[in-house]
Amino acid sequence: MPAKTIAAILILLAPLLLQAQQGDTTYAERLGYPKGARVLIIHVDDAGMSLESNEGAINAITKGAATSVSVMMPCPWVPGFVHWLHENPNTDAGLHLTLTSEWPDYRWGPLSGRKAVPGLVDSTGSLWPTAAAVVAHSNAAEVEMEMTAQLERARAMGFEPTHLDTHMGTVYNSPAFLISYMRLGMKNHIPVMLPGGHDKLIQKQTGLPDAALNNFRNLGKTLWAAGLPVLDDLHNFSYDWKVPDSVAHDDKKLARYRTALYTDALKLLQPGVTMMIMHCSDAGEHFTHISDSGPLRRGDMLAMMDPAFKKALQDQHIILTTWRQLMKRRQSTK
Repeated sequence: MPAKTIAAILILLAPLLLQAQQGDTTYAERLGYPKGARVLIIHVDDAGMSLESNEGAINAITKGAATSVSVMMPCPWVPGFVHWLHENPNTDAGLHLTLTSEWPDYRWGPLSGRKAVPGLVDSTGSLWPTAAAVVAHSNAAEVEMEMTAQLERARAMGFEPTHLDTHMGTVYNSPAFLISYMRLGMKNHIPVMLPGGHDKLIQKQTGLPDAALNNFRNLGKTLWAAGLPVLDDLHNFSYDWKVPDSVAHDDKKLARYRTALYTDALKLLQPGVTMMIMHCSDAGEHFTHISDSGPLRRGDMLAMMDPAFKKALQDQHIILTTWRQLMKRRQSTK
């Protein structure tokens, strides 16, 4: 989610939540990792969005360093990806809870149906293109209904998600939406993407003071008390790394460029559990009819498959993990 989105949410939450003091113990340590360990979920967003998104996610996981993925249940290529999940049942796959439809010529609507959630749809019956529009027109009851419908569709397809996260950070744009999101995870005992630890990278991204970030830490305590694992931090810079035209159409140059950015990002990771978000797609000519983000997404896929990045993970002594593994560790703690 964009830095402005995170900043706006934390400001909204400030008057609603009590502040808490930051402890020295990371959630990674509470989950049984060694003190000082840098534990990383390398996470691919947007599976199910398109054929290219499916292929990119699969490449990043099976041939690359990615450890986790999440699926946009209202989108047209979900059946193909879920079919692949059935053939690869150990894949760490969650729900990329989708309340927006951002591309002008390639759109989708709510699984609940427009009559059930009229505030979630525009005049065409598609989900709104921006998170701000969702906040302006919808409400927490509709949001919770649609998120529940997405979970129900996954389960009807035989897909039990390992975690929940949020497309375009939409639920973080409203305290009421965020509560609904957390409640869905706690009710179903599914881990929820929420950085509730030291949040050093979020602070670097947003510039917010520690006092404001303590509000997220309180939410993390709530999730932990409910028996769910919690992130210490979130690396969400990659969608802002724009691709220069000079490398956009040359895979070798694109891979080197993107790999260097991710390698440098590893050096920023602090002790604790961090989730690093990316958007891997095997984007080619057809993807240009969906979005102009193809080079960025293709670059993410190539970087994850680059042996240089895998070596950097080893050289930096990064411990890779998944949401499934975090939940198993949480279940074994008191």
